[in-house]
Amino acid sequence: MSNLKQTDWKKVILTIVRMAIGWHFLYEGIAKLLIPKWTSFSYLSNSTGPLSGLYHWIAVSPGILKVVDILNIFGLLLIGAALFLGLFSRIAAVCGALLLTLYYFAYPPFGDSLFSVSEGHLFIVDKLFIETIVLIFLVFIREKGFGLDLFAEYFRKSQEAKKKGSAGTAEYSDSRREVLKNLSTLPVLGVMGWLAGMNNRKYGVDVLSGATIQLSRTSIGELKGALPKGKIKDHEISRLVLGGNLIGGWAHSRDLIYVPSLFKAYNTEKKIYETLMLAEEAGVNTINIGYPTNLLMSKYKRMTGSKIKVISQVAPNMKTGDIYEQINGAMEAGADILQVQGNWSDWCARDKKPEIVAQMLDKIRSNGYTAGLGAHTVDSLIYYESQGIIPDYYMQTLHHDKYWSAHPMENRIAFEVDGEKSLDHNKFHDNLFCLFPERTVEFINRVKIPVMGFKVLAAGAIEPKDGFRFAYENGADFVCVGMFDFQVVNDVNIAMDILKNLPNRKREWFG
Repeated sequence: MSNLKQTDWKKVILTIVRMAIGWHFLYEGIAKLLIPKWTSFSYLSNSTGPLSGLYHWIAVSPGILKVVDILNIFGLLLIGAALFLGLFSRIAAVCGALLLTLYYFAYPPFGDSLFSVSEGHLFIVDKLFIETIVLIFLVFIREKGFGLDLFAEYFRKSQEAKKKGSAGTAEYSDSRREVLKNLSTLPVLGVMGWLAGMNNRKYGVDVLSGATIQLSRTSIGELKGALPKGKIKDHEISRLVLGGNLIGGWAHSRDLIYVPSLFKAYNTEKKIYETLMLAEEAGVNTINIGYPTNLLMSKYKRMTGSKIKVISQVAPNMKTGDIYEQINGAMEAGADILQVQGNWSDWCARDKKPEIVAQMLDKIRSNGYTAGLGAHTVDSLIYYESQGIIPDYYMQTLHHDKYWSAHPMENRIAFEVDGEKSLDHNKFHDNLFCLFPERTVEFINRVKIPVMGFKVLAAGAIEPKDGFRFAYENGADFVCVGMFDFQVVNDVNIAMDILKNLPNRKREWFG
């Protein structure tokens, strides 16, 4: 090691850097080549940023997409092999930098993608950015690492040595030693290839490499049209509203106690922002949130300039006696519509304290806000109606009970949704949210203000096609549903299809 010249050390470092980037390209190409019927469709169709229109156009053009896929795979293979072996390395570095630039702008770490969860994303600078800079650096420096490029120089020197005769023997000998050094990349490539092959035989193709990822969500390019909107007072609201429970971690997962933690682990702040941006792009212009999510939504709107409407649920602080605390907090956070939280609405109805809800609605309206009233049991709304307390809109749980985990009708008790969870399978255990569907539907169909149905999928127990149709057909003017990012476009398409064909809806649209 001590015999290595300083120049050799520079070459070793440059070679290692070049080979590392080359292996990245080569492995990505091999992975895509080995996956049956691999295509970049999902990667391109879900792209964001200023050039997303170009990527979406490629994705929906079958002929062009096929050419792009072939160029992508073999471009990665050829660039990777050239960089790794040091063969035509300057040309490979230029081509590699251009290809990485195309990848970079598919999901750029700024603008719409500032909150992307892709590996290594910071603001502007990510892994692709750094690799591109390194390749550009390799193009412009004069120093060369070890590799097959120097065979051309060796050939030139050998020809010069023959012309010089004995005088060129020593120089020719030095060139032969250089050749042996520059061949070192070949056995390294062999070892890396052998290890990758062993890994592939044991674990299969690494489908998580770069654009190899095949997103399961329906892409934004597959939207079937524009999502219809309605009105609640002066607010124009999409007929499908994004629910806040999945964002807040309220999973209602029955006895699966790990699920709320899993939701929170998946829905990082970056993932939440990504979901919100996708929802807005799909036509969902409103979100209904629990009070604790106000700060996050305020930050999101401030950082992105989003115009999404925020419906904030608010509850009285019975410990301090300040029933307006959350109302003031939600207004300060920038919420657009305020709604008395469903569980507190239920409890105040159960305990015959209608004045609390009445005062909260009056406070909301006196500040110029639209005032909503939520409930998990329709008995609450019936009670408030009997007391002359009418909000600007209702938000009511609305789903049928034809699913396995719903407990029997004879065991259901009004207001139990917000109560203790029984270990008896035949009683409530976070498994049913519209306790009396027929009574709920009857109430909705006779009231003359907008109704937003929520828990329409019974926390995942009912398929969207089934749950959405039940809610819309039975009088809901709006449907609020929690959605992960990979569900957004599909749910919007389902809602649009159902809204176009509602032969059994009897109630006129309010809003």
